[in-house]
Amino acid sequence: MSEAKRRATYEDLFDLPDNVVGEIIEGELYASPRPASPHAFATSAISQDLGPLSRLPRGARGPGGWWILYEPEFHFRADILVPDLAGWRQERLPRVPDVAYFELAPDWACEVVSPLTGRLDRVRKMPIYAREEVQFLWLVDPSTRTLEVYRLIDSRWVVLHTLGGDDVAMIEPFEEIELEVGRWWLG
Repeated sequence: MSEAKRRATYEDLFDLPDNVVGEIIEGELYASPRPASPHAFATSAISQDLGPLSRLPRGARGPGGWWILYEPEFHFRADILVPDLAGWRQERLPRVPDVAYFELAPDWACEVVSPLTGRLDRVRKMPIYAREEVQFLWLVDPSTRTLEVYRLIDSRWVVLHTLGGDDVAMIEPFEEIELEVGRWWLG
């Protein structure tokens, strides 16, 4: 007779070493190592490219209108997710609260996938983002140098674009600026 597996709790995250990112999905604890340099480079480059959007509305240094955060922690029911980047339109979140985690789903989330996290991001996290009504999801893969852009339509993910290499485009939900996807790849 096997014992029932204990559901992970928020306190379990505190027991993890500093060199991992902890998440709880459907009661199961996932600990992913800190990202390797291609992943970290892509995340940093995307954040820099979206910088003009993450300002006060219609600021002198860019179109503004968004709050873009690096690795925000989300508590969605019993699930705890940490995307690489996430953003809210300032109409939905007028100011960024001083909190340890967010319960308000973002308008956009970005997962930079790696060989160790790709399956988790696609199979386990995407359905939770859909359930929580995140409107846009980007999956960025530095190893294949691709960006998959998804939009939530009728509670289902629909692929809007697949970009890669050195593509340059105005990409939903950030059509106000042109993005050079090739800047996101290391080497």
